[in-house]
Amino acid sequence: MPNYYPIMLDVRQRAALVIGGNCIAAEKAAALAASGAEVTVMHPGFCEELLLLEQRHEVTLRYKTYEPGDLEGAFVVVAATGDPQSIEAIWTETQQRGQLVNIVDVPARCSFIVPSILRRDQLTIAVSTEGASPSLAKRIRHYLEGLFPPTYGAYLRLAKIARGHMRRSGLSYAQRDAFFGDFFDSRVLGLLAEKDEPAALATTADLLHSYHVDIEQETLARELQEAGEYR
Repeated sequence: MPNYYPIMLDVRQRAALVIGGNCIAAEKAAALAASGAEVTVMHPGFCEELLLLEQRHEVTLRYKTYEPGDLEGAFVVVAATGDPQSIEAIWTETQQRGQLVNIVDVPARCSFIVPSILRRDQLTIAVSTEGASPSLAKRIRHYLEGLFPPTYGAYLRLAKIARGHMRRSGLSYAQRDAFFGDFFDSRVLGLLAEKDEPAALATTADLLHSYHVDIEQETLARELQEAGEYR
């Protein structure tokens, strides 16, 4: 069987339909909503987690059993059901409509599978065993959490700020790539982890100066604060 083709899917302001009312459906719905999708969840009844998501206006609940025709307008469909008849009906309808579909724990009836995901703001690390062992993928992701602490959020925001200044200064791609080699090898991440932001900013400013980008530590501090407020 060919390997899966890994992609990052933009679901912002796209209609997503989750079929199911249990905690698995809630997990899928919450992940889609967190990525900006307009999520509807369909089932005759719903677990507490889904009711809370509705109270927070993150999802819309539709109290009904799935019937053919209910998938109209959905960009992506996720079904958390173990009923073989429903699975086949959902699969058939999505294939007719050309929709993306994931039927939980039924890889043969999925046009995509969802990896175990670690997020650190703009850093996303996805771990997939291509359906062989989701539990193992989850444990690998837990291991990676220790290697990629939450500090990576500020680290990447600072990297983005530095990249912007280098582009405006006209540095070539090769020069920017060399800078980020130095940035990666520097103590910036460790200093942020130690909550010594001034030293991290000073180190970054010094690195930029070495590439003839004239920027002051105070400017970086202001821009990092603004990036944190609007992320």
